[in-house]
Amino acid sequence: MALESPDDLPRAFAKAWSARDAQMLAGYFAPDADFLSLTGGAATGRDHIAELLAGELAGAFSRARLVTGRTKTRPVGPEAAVLLQRFVMSGILNADGSDAGRVGCTLAATLGLAEEGWQIVAAQFVVEAG
Repeated sequence: MALESPDDLPRAFAKAWSARDAQMLAGYFAPDADFLSLTGGAATGRDHIAELLAGELAGAFSRARLVTGRTKTRPVGPEAAVLLQRFVMSGILNADGSDAGRVGCTLAATLGLAEEGWQIVAAQFVVEAG
């Protein structure tokens, strides 16, 4: 599921996250992409990324919501871009099922232009310190 523009990623990512659709999220990645998740899990390849996200979305993030914040897109030539997307995440569950509160997080994604459109080739989704 390629994107028309790198700037389409934040809204598409948040929408798929809210739907708990790991396959849709993984579809924004290139087939051989690399991903580092919020929990520190690492995956290479769309199928493994989908598995990693499915596990996380069924666990601590089963009720989590993303609200988009500031976006910064930096083109790196005509066929590559780096996107930094800040989110506020709420609805995170602690191991005992209690609400863990809200956190700021950033999706740092490198995107490449393929025949199908823009795809993530590498991304890190990290909790912001603070």
